[in-house]
Formats: sequence, structure tokens, C-alpha cells
Amino acid sequence: MKFIGKIILFIVVNALALLIAARFVKDFIFEGNLTALLTAAVILTLGNTFIRPLLKFVLAPLINLTFGVLAIAINASFIYLLDKFSPSLIINGLKPLILATVIISLVNIVANFLTKLGD
Repeated sequence: MKFIGKIILFIVVNALALLIAARFVKDFIFEGNLTALLTAAVILTLGNTFIRPLLKFVLAPLINLTFGVLAIAINASFIYLLDKFSPSLIINGLKPLILATVIISLVNIVANFLTKLGD
């Protein structure tokens, strides 16, 4: 699959992941229309595609020292920033942030695995 195709696929995957997290995590609320959902998904996808790999590369020794906990913190920080930049996403507390991070990360892991099978 070409790069642009994967970006579009992961925009859809992240939109679904945000909806799943909003459905199953109490105090993780998405109150927007389809345009707001796609905007949030685009922001999350672009951050995951371009910024997160750079952060993981720079912080790799610390990620190894913390046995991957820092990787979860990096993912959670992206969702926290999404909360601050997207008025349609509301996260009330640390526990919903972490639970939503785990759900969104698991959805992305499955999508990554499935796209690698297709290559």
C-alpha cells in the first residue's frame, strides 16, 4: 500500500479508535460531528506518523529503562494535546486518558499488523 493510502487508512482507523474509546471509557467524551471527528483523526494520525517516531528515537534509551512505560506516556501526551486543541474532545482525568490511550494504541497495533500482512 502506498504512503498516501496508508495515511488515509490510518485517519479512518484513528477516527474509529476515538469513537471506540469514547464509547467504552467513562469521562472520555467526544461531542462533535463527522468533520470534527475527521479533524481530530487527521491531527492524531499526522502526530503519530511524523512526530512520535522522532520522539521514540530520541528517547529510546529512556523507553528501554522504563520498560516501555515512557512509550505509553508519549502516546498519552499526544491524546492530551488533542484534547487541548480539539474542542469536541473532553477528557476528565488521568484514568480516562490512560484507558483511552491503551484502546487507541491497541486499535493502531492491530491496524499496523493487518497492513503489514497485506504488503
